[in-house]
Amino acid sequence: MVARQSQLFIPTLREAPADAEAASHKLLVRGGYIRQVGTGLWSFLPLGWRVHEKVVQVIREEMDAIGGQEMLCPVLTPAELWEKTGRISIPAVYKLEDRSGRRFVLSLSHEETMTFHAREIRSYKELPQVWYHFSTKERDEPRPRGGLLRVREFIMKDAYTFDRDEAGLDVSFERHKAAYERMFERCGVEAYVVEAESGIMGGTESLGFLAPTGSGENELMRCENGDYFADIEAARGIPRAPEFPQRLDSPEEVETPNVTTIEALAEFLDVDAAATSKAMPVIAGDRLVLALVRGDDRLSEEKLMTIFESAFRPATTEEIRETFGADGGSIGPLGVSVEVIADEALREGQFVAGANRDGWHVRGVEAGRDYEPRFADIRQAVAGDACPECGGRLVVQPAIEVGHIFKLGKFHSEALEATYLDEEGTEQTIVMGSYGIGPARTIAAVVEQHHDENGIVWPAALAPYDVHVLSLDAGSDEILEQAEHAAALLGAEGLDVLLDERDERPGEKFADADLIGAPVRVIVGRKTLEDGMVDARTRDGTVDERIPVPDLLKWVTDR
Repeated sequence: MVARQSQLFIPTLREAPADAEAASHKLLVRGGYIRQVGTGLWSFLPLGWRVHEKVVQVIREEMDAIGGQEMLCPVLTPAELWEKTGRISIPAVYKLEDRSGRRFVLSLSHEETMTFHAREIRSYKELPQVWYHFSTKERDEPRPRGGLLRVREFIMKDAYTFDRDEAGLDVSFERHKAAYERMFERCGVEAYVVEAESGIMGGTESLGFLAPTGSGENELMRCENGDYFADIEAARGIPRAPEFPQRLDSPEEVETPNVTTIEALAEFLDVDAAATSKAMPVIAGDRLVLALVRGDDRLSEEKLMTIFESAFRPATTEEIRETFGADGGSIGPLGVSVEVIADEALREGQFVAGANRDGWHVRGVEAGRDYEPRFADIRQAVAGDACPECGGRLVVQPAIEVGHIFKLGKFHSEALEATYLDEEGTEQTIVMGSYGIGPARTIAAVVEQHHDENGIVWPAALAPYDVHVLSLDAGSDEILEQAEHAAALLGAEGLDVLLDERDERPGEKFADADLIGAPVRVIVGRKTLEDGMVDARTRDGTVDERIPVPDLLKWVTDR
C-alpha cells in the first residue's frame, strides 16, 4: 500500500507544546500523532491511530493464543453493580444520573460487568474461561499530565479469568504474565515485572509491568544489585535502624506545648525522628482505623487500600477529636478503642507517640506491651532503603506502568454472587483474575525508549509506515516518477509506504520524516536520474547506503 503524504492529515509542528515535559508528549504532538481536546482528553489523529491499532493487534494475537475470547461491554454501567462491590465510593469513578433519575457510572474498569455475565456460568465443566475486550475507560483524574501518560479517557485491553479454585487462578495468572512479556517484547518495550499493589481493583496480589523511561507517572524501585524490582507503591524497602533513647519500663508522658509536627517533636525532645511514631486516622467504610508509621516515614495509601480492599479517606477534625479527645498532632495508640494498624518498622523498639490530649506526648511506647496493633507493611519505601532480598541499596527511577495483572480471588464474585456447581452438585464461588494493558501508554513508553533529538524512532512492528519515500523533485516530473516507481515497487510486496511528494523544500521533508520516524527512509533526487540509485537509510542512523533501485526491495526486507 502506498499513501501520498500530500493527501493525508499529518499536522507536524516545529515546536513542542509549552506545557510538555515528557519526550513522548512532545514528539507525539509534534509528529502529528495526537492532539489535545481538553484537560486529560486526547484524539488520536490518523497517523497515531495506525500505531494504536498495531499495538492492539499484537495484544489481540497474544490473548487469542492463550484462549482469550474477545467481546465488548458498555462503558455506561448501572451503579448498583458497583454498589455491591463497594467500588462506587472510589473518588476516580464518574457517577451520573439519567433523565429518570436512574444512577450509573462510567467504568474505569469492567470487573463488575464481566462478573455480571459470569453469573450465567452454571457448571465446573464450563471453567476455566478467559474473556477480554478493548474498551473505552473513564477516570476522574485530578491531575492529568504528560500527554498520554495520565489521562481522563483511554482505551484499555482488560481481560478476566474465571476459575474453579485458587490453583486454577495460579495457572491463568502465569499464562497472562507470559503473554504480557511476549506483548512487550514484540512492541519493542523494555519492561520489568514488579511487585505491585492491588489498590482499588480489589484482591490482594498483583504484578505490574513498568517500563523505565525519562518521564513517567510511576516510579520503579530496584536494587542496585539487580535482584529486586517493585513499583514504589508496593516496594518492601528496609529502613535504617533508629537511634533509640534509653529504654523505659513503662510509658512516660511529657508536655510538648505547640508541638504538632514530627520535626518539631524530634527537635523538642532531642530524639531521632525515626524513634517517633506518626498517627493517621482514616475512615474505611463505616469504621475509623488508626494507621501508625515511623515518624520519618510516609504512609503508603496504596498498601493500606489493598489491606482494606476498598477506598478510604482521612478522618475529619471533628471525627478525630470525638474519637481521641485531641487534635491530630497529639494522638496515638494508647488507650483507644479503635483498630490500630502499625507498620512493621514499629514492631521492635520504643517510640514517642501522641498522648491523646493536646500538647502532650508519651515516651517509651512499645507495641505488644502497651497496645496491641495489627502489623502490616504500610510505609512508603524510599531510595536508600535496604533491599529485602540482598541488603543492597534501593534506587528509584521514573517509569510508565504499561500493564498490571491481578489475582482478584472472590472479591467480586462473592459480592455479585457468581457461582458454579462442582462435581458433587455443591455451589462454589468462582475465583477471578483481572489483566489490564493500555495501548496508549504502551505507545508512550515506546516513544520514551525509542527517540532522538529529532523525533521518534519506531520499532518496525509499530511504525505507521514501513518505509518513507522522499521525492526531492523540486517540480521535476522525472524525479517524481522515479519516486513513485520506488514506492510502488515496495508497496506491491505488501509494505506500507508513505510517499512524500509534497511541494516542500528538502529540509522540510527531512524534518518531517525525522518526526514521523518510519524505520526506513528512501531518498529519490536528481542523482537518481543520473545513476539509477537511491539513498536508503535506517531511521536509527546505523545504516546509510546508496542502492540501485532494482535492489531496493531486498535491501529493505533485509533490515
